[in-house]
Amino acid sequence: MAVRFLLDGEMVELDAVDPTATVLDHLRYTMRRTGTKEGCAEGDCGACTVLVGSLEGDELAWRAVNSCIQFLPMLDGKAVMTVESLKDVGGALNPLQETMACNGSSQCGFCTPGFVMSLHGRTIGARGCELPVEDVIAGNLCRCTGYGPIIEAGEAAAPFAQDDAAVVTALRGLQGSASGEWQGRRWFAPRSADELARLLAEHPDARMIAGATDVGLWVTKGLRDLGTVIFLGGIAELAVIEESADALTLGAGVRYADAHAAMARLHPELGELVRRIGGLQVRNAGTVGGNVANGSPIGDGPPALIALGGELTLRSMAGRRTMPLEDYFLGYGKQDRQPGEFVESIRIPRPSADAVILISKLSRRFDSDISAVCGAFMLRVEDGVIRDARVAFGGMAATPKRAARCEDALLGQPFAEATFATAAEALKADFDPLTDVRGSAAYRVEAAANLLRRLWLRSQGVAVAVLEALDG
Repeated sequence: MAVRFLLDGEMVELDAVDPTATVLDHLRYTMRRTGTKEGCAEGDCGACTVLVGSLEGDELAWRAVNSCIQFLPMLDGKAVMTVESLKDVGGALNPLQETMACNGSSQCGFCTPGFVMSLHGRTIGARGCELPVEDVIAGNLCRCTGYGPIIEAGEAAAPFAQDDAAVVTALRGLQGSASGEWQGRRWFAPRSADELARLLAEHPDARMIAGATDVGLWVTKGLRDLGTVIFLGGIAELAVIEESADALTLGAGVRYADAHAAMARLHPELGELVRRIGGLQVRNAGTVGGNVANGSPIGDGPPALIALGGELTLRSMAGRRTMPLEDYFLGYGKQDRQPGEFVESIRIPRPSADAVILISKLSRRFDSDISAVCGAFMLRVEDGVIRDARVAFGGMAATPKRAARCEDALLGQPFAEATFATAAEALKADFDPLTDVRGSAAYRVEAAANLLRRLWLRSQGVAVAVLEALDG
């Protein structure tokens, strides 16, 4: 079966598709859309940004994504816009491009098309683009101009309603399941969770791909052969968000950009963490479930969800099973997921109004960077005594992990500075982290202890985070 998508409203059909050929390479080298650039090939610089539209009910939802780590079968049933799509019939620039050309937003111009596509997404109301301009372009890097003129251009661009009626009509006929084979490598794009369960029963070793924000690098950087691949992006059941009085439940396929508002409502600390998970392009593709399922020791989501008491539901042809999220991570590269199982959903209990919560990410860059340490804390205090403590970290061990000694040092003790000082020392015995390019083992141990002290200081009204200090 062919991969079918719309490019500027015109149907594109591709037979015999390499399942791990990137969208970027196809646009540049086959379709000659050379305005889309390759910078980093890992979803970090944004030079490859395009807009991809998918049907959500009767509406077309556009998202800015990194085409360098999106695979061609992920476009099936969707629409695409590149920077070339923005010119009018006479070839004139659109108002956003005109502003950037005239106000000094571009010098070498290599990164400019990516900035234009991110900001164009903001003008048409693309998903995630309700954020300030600075956040919308946090996943786009410029090494020449500086961001002042670019931000000014983005803020000057007037919003407008794009007429997508014809595209919506065309896409309605492209929403079935898809599959293919290329040089002996098979791929599938199911449209239901039942179909996914059947496929995994038949192909238990298949590689599942949701947003490809991690797996994409296995191909572009590691040059790995992924074998049989199952793409999950078309399964609507896995993209459901349910908010109730006692919990937030997220389908495993919910993109971080779509989960952001609900997670911020659950607790502002969680919302701020999500805002710093990659750039907008990464959050528009990366999923909450994928961030858990891949078992990365430095994934930003799991430490926070563990501290908040998250539960994981796995599904297969045999049924469902639910476990505390921390029990899913068994060791480096090893998770409690049986052959044929997939992560279906994550349930996060709603914290009590008096819970003391801190979630902190430490990274070399503030935006769009991988954590060196990510710490999450939730305490319940009654009558000045700590009655419950959940402390979890990423970047400190082979898996996201709770700090048992630290928690023991907090439980039953007064909510006082001396307690936190003692617990910070106990925390140093909980982990034996590695040294890598993001930080030394000594730095990680000291930073983790300082994050616990940060919780105490914030409870006393002290500005402890960068943005708090700037606001003060």
